[in-house]
Amino acid sequence: MATEQTKNSRDSYHHGDLRDALLQATRELIEAKGRDNFSVTDACRLAGVSTAAPYKHFKSKEEMVNAVIADAMGRHYASLQLDLAGHEKGSKARIVAMGLNYVDFALREPEMFKLRFDPNAPEESPVLKENGTLVYNLVKEEVRAALKEPEVNAKVEDRSYMLWCFVHGMSYISLIPDVADKRPETPVAVLLDDIADRILAD
Repeated sequence: MATEQTKNSRDSYHHGDLRDALLQATRELIEAKGRDNFSVTDACRLAGVSTAAPYKHFKSKEEMVNAVIADAMGRHYASLQLDLAGHEKGSKARIVAMGLNYVDFALREPEMFKLRFDPNAPEESPVLKENGTLVYNLVKEEVRAALKEPEVNAKVEDRSYMLWCFVHGMSYISLIPDVADKRPETPVAVLLDDIADRILAD
């Protein structure tokens, strides 16, 4: 039987608040247990809502998970823009800031980071694909500006891919304890500064 406090909590949710509460609960459960080790009921219990509540917004657990990943990607994109704003357009500093942001996101929300690239996950939603394209297009635009190219051409595409491979690899390795322990003592920012020099060189 639900407590009076829980009933009041459920009754206090507005339409948007309910969805946000469910996303927050789902994100916490994924980070703590992984995608496959929690139920919709677990998310409802953590959010303090009835087990019928999710179906006002989501058709299934998978839709909830995809929505959480999309939300994480949206926050990542917003944080990228904030970090870039502090540096001059076309500068190497913006490339380094972008790389640091990517690594920080992986360390801050490891399960969200891994799920975005999980090859065994069910087919992703169009929103996830759009968000992924949005982030990668930002990478290409920053590389284009740093290379002083008039458009995103083959050179920009190649250098952007090289940069992404390095930063993504560094991020993923950082989440594997036995491998991360082998990382040199050189600060991440210094490593990224070095790789930016190499990738942006003519």
